[in-house]
Amino acid sequence: MLIGHEEAWREWRRAMAGERMHHAWLLAGRRGVGKASFALAAARQLVATGNAQTEQHPDIHMISYAPKDDKEERKRAEGKPFELARSIRIAQIRAMQSRLSTRPTLGDRRAIIIDPADDLERNAANALLKSLEEPPAGTYFLLVAHSPARLLPTIRSRCRVLRFPTVSDMEMDNLLQDLSPAADEATRAAAIAAAAGSPGAAREFVDMELGSVAQAMRDILDRGDPDFRLRGTLAGLIGARPDRDRIRAVLELARSVVAQRLEANMADPRRIIDTHSELVRLTGEQPTYNFDAGLLAMEIGTLLANAAKASERADG
Repeated sequence: MLIGHEEAWREWRRAMAGERMHHAWLLAGRRGVGKASFALAAARQLVATGNAQTEQHPDIHMISYAPKDDKEERKRAEGKPFELARSIRIAQIRAMQSRLSTRPTLGDRRAIIIDPADDLERNAANALLKSLEEPPAGTYFLLVAHSPARLLPTIRSRCRVLRFPTVSDMEMDNLLQDLSPAADEATRAAAIAAAAGSPGAAREFVDMELGSVAQAMRDILDRGDPDFRLRGTLAGLIGARPDRDRIRAVLELARSVVAQRLEANMADPRRIIDTHSELVRLTGEQPTYNFDAGLLAMEIGTLLANAAKASERADG
């Protein structure tokens, strides 16, 4: 059992033991707290029949990012690396709904996992709503959501919510020592601060070696960057061709670094607040925008440089 899942499991098992289990569940919490792992384990409990708890159960259907286009689909079919779409599309929901016209394969229940449900395209979300309104008997939906507010209110209203809390710094440090024993204390501390209670994010920061990126961001906040030298250093550390996961991690790291400055006694917090708001905007755009890595690094650096004066303590 992953850290912090105890209450979610108690609620899920009470529901399974009840006479009438709700058909739609919203698994809400920060990215990286283990919601997808919970969803799969819970689905296996739901559909288990005798020894049929196989790794790929025929009555568990997973919906996530598909290949971006036909070209990427061919790459997947050939076993080559392929690029994923940035959202979950209506065709995927339609394909799932066509399955719902048949009976489950091994028992009388099936589970549909959508991860992440908050990246459903609008048409896909509207199509899913119809299934949630009139679910076939024995069909249960588990919607993984990092930002539940992005879901249609009508979808949220039809789901029972399971909330997944963040993890304490001490638990995170113990976990990182077990999972990433090569990471030194400074790296773990930076990862824990940036991840804001998400074990998955913390391990991602360690694996991506983002400690030096965090320090470069702090350097800009501390000193400004009148000659653009520090911004160049930051761009080099981010990399010339970062993948989508690294870009997301860098944006979340920048937000965390700026949020930590908001807790300090600053002369003018308005610049920090404005910088944080802009980083939130960029993070929200990241799943659907095709950012140029170099330009994004410079934009992050410029936001940090503009906030540098506000980072000075009011007491000098």
